[in-house]
Amino acid sequence: MSNSTEAVTPSLSPGARAWRRFKRNRLGYWSLIAFCILVVGSLFAELLSNDRPLIVRYEGTTYFPMVKDYAETVFGGDFDTTTDYLDPFIREQLTKGDNWALYAPNPYGPQTLNYFAKLPNPSAPTLDNLLGTDDRGRDLLAQLIYGFRVSVLFALALTFVGVLLGVVTGAIQGFFGGKTDLAFQRFIEIWGSMPELYLLIIFSAVFAPSISLLLILLSLFGWMGLSDYVRAEFLRNRQLDYVRAARALGLSNWQIIWRHVLPNSLTPVVTFLPFRMSAAILALTSLDFLGLGVPPGTPSLGELLSQGKNSIDAWWISLSTFAVLVITLLLLTFMGDALRDALDPRKVDK
Repeated sequence: MSNSTEAVTPSLSPGARAWRRFKRNRLGYWSLIAFCILVVGSLFAELLSNDRPLIVRYEGTTYFPMVKDYAETVFGGDFDTTTDYLDPFIREQLTKGDNWALYAPNPYGPQTLNYFAKLPNPSAPTLDNLLGTDDRGRDLLAQLIYGFRVSVLFALALTFVGVLLGVVTGAIQGFFGGKTDLAFQRFIEIWGSMPELYLLIIFSAVFAPSISLLLILLSLFGWMGLSDYVRAEFLRNRQLDYVRAARALGLSNWQIIWRHVLPNSLTPVVTFLPFRMSAAILALTSLDFLGLGVPPGTPSLGELLSQGKNSIDAWWISLSTFAVLVITLLLLTFMGDALRDALDPRKVDK
């Protein structure tokens, strides 16, 4: 049995060996699974938290309020306005006789104001609002679900742009070296010395706040750290024998970069991803906390933290938001540590 195992182990590809080492780190492996579940769940936030029923069966007709607005008169109301499905009268109408409605597990959206709440705002956790409400009466659980989705998708986009720019600039510096490397290094020194926060404040005052504008501004500075790592890898790998052999075969510089040097220089890039996502989530949360982030009305973890600071007695706002941030960042940190160990060339499979 041992002989067959020894025979199979060397045939594993480097990627398969790295994945096996990653799975051996139980904390990182289960953090990856938990993080994927949270992200996938947030992508279907409308099915988990929504103030509109998913399906309504009323007087023999099926309605889909999630995809279409219906007037209140359709369900026996008096006004020709969009139906408020939290209205006790409408809820009673939808449960009469053979009528029925299928609601999301949490029957509130991120901007839903429950005008029929029994407690003043912000209200502590109750059976109606499991995590309580904020100072405007919006359900806190719904805001956390949608705010988590905004933060993660923003972090993924910012990470993608930063990695793309960092790999391209680092590859050019490291492979060509000489004056090209020197010019890039001087540019990075000047560009990195610019006050990023001041620029964000200026642009926020000039332009209407938007997620795309915030993504562009943060992407302008988020690539420099990764660029240094990629540059160092290219400077090391361009002197190896397989690069010299490729030159002797007549391959162009870009063919050598794409086919040979880049695949062997991606270890710091992959290792960098979870930590870059953590930094992006923290950056967005901090800017939202300062009022420089996403447009008003967008679910935001930073805005909730700001509300918690302004409403010290409403402990449930700060506590729940802080818990979401801590859990998210811990999962990403555990994943990053496991990924770093899995891709460490000094690690030997046992």
